Amino acid sequence: MNFSFYIAKRYLRTSSKSTAINIISGIASFGIIAGAMALFVVLSVFSGLKDFSLSFANDFDPDLKVMPKKGKSFLITETQKSQLQKIEGIKFYSKIIEEKVLFVYKGKEQVAMIKGVDNQYNLVNNIQKSLYQGDWVAPQTPQVVVGNGISHKLSMGLFDLNNTFEIFVPRPGKGAITNPESAFNKSNLIPVGIYAINDELDSKYVFADIQLIQELLSYKPNQISALEIKTDSLASEDAIISGIQKVFGNQVTVKNRAQLNDSLHKMLNTENTAIYLIFTLVIIMTLFTLAGAIIMIILDKKDNLRTLYNLGNTVRDIRRIFLLQGTLVTLLGGIIGIGLGMVLVLIQQHFKLVMITESLAYPVRFSMENCTIVFLTIAVLGCVASYIASSSVNKKLLD
Repeated sequence: MNFSFYIAKRYLRTSSKSTAINIISGIASFGIIAGAMALFVVLSVFSGLKDFSLSFANDFDPDLKVMPKKGKSFLITETQKSQLQKIEGIKFYSKIIEEKVLFVYKGKEQVAMIKGVDNQYNLVNNIQKSLYQGDWVAPQTPQVVVGNGISHKLSMGLFDLNNTFEIFVPRPGKGAITNPESAFNKSNLIPVGIYAINDELDSKYVFADIQLIQELLSYKPNQISALEIKTDSLASEDAIISGIQKVFGNQVTVKNRAQLNDSLHKMLNTENTAIYLIFTLVIIMTLFTLAGAIIMIILDKKDNLRTLYNLGNTVRDIRRIFLLQGTLVTLLGGIIGIGLGMVLVLIQQHFKLVMITESLAYPVRFSMENCTIVFLTIAVLGCVASYIASSSVNKKLLD
């Protein structure tokens, strides 16, 4: 920076009482502060809502799920079991059988998924903490744990010895059904627990022991629908998936938790992007005020700028004055806005001032990622607006 440019900047800085400077400090600065604060708060709220929505899937879905590429089931040998245990990063795995079946209770019918699980299941998933009534199923028994939605639809209670809870599973085979009674495998179940996660999952699954379901579906002892795996958080997911594919000869599909909830993640990411773009548009409109204010300064000080130009400052030097001024206003406003947004988010996190229900506070999440996104958005857009405004200084104006 040459000496004349320094003198020019000091000269313009002393004119703090001009109308244009008041417009910048009053309208543009306040708009930038409010826009940065609003964008940060909204992104933090949406991050909280996203975590809240995904928390249900995190409690129910495993880290990795192994499914057959073709058909509904596959065989797992003892050799493959031992090979899975040797893969670095796999902590536990559980054998699963899933099938859509018919449940009947006191004359009421409900179609839902029966999920047969082994005794390792609760080491892989956190479903047991979602039990709000009763206990988990005991191995090698007809006990089941029912979703809250299913229990309401069937008006079902626990340990009801006077009414039978029946399951009907189609028998495998070919040809037309001649006798409806012989077309289904049937068994009586004993509800011993009710779980509650969310409306969708509560109306979808009934949990039972895997051996019971193997018998109902006429499966072999080593025939399963899927493997659910809990992994070490420090291990490489790609390496684990590669090891699993090697064990099963690439005859299975391995999905992580995000892929199991692909539609949910896409919906949340789309909503997040849409909200970000909407509030960014608001900030862009605010920065038009900044650009207009800088242009007003240029027009208001046109005679002074000519003097600076005649003193030896170039058009580029004078443009840099207004570019720097607009950038500083933007960055300072962005920092203040983010700071105020942080205060609001932290207050909501600790004191829960805004409630959705009497027992559920509006979820928010403080994230440095959101801070970075807001700051970079404000900085980039502010620099662009300042550059466009400062470009109005040209040789024709100064002649």
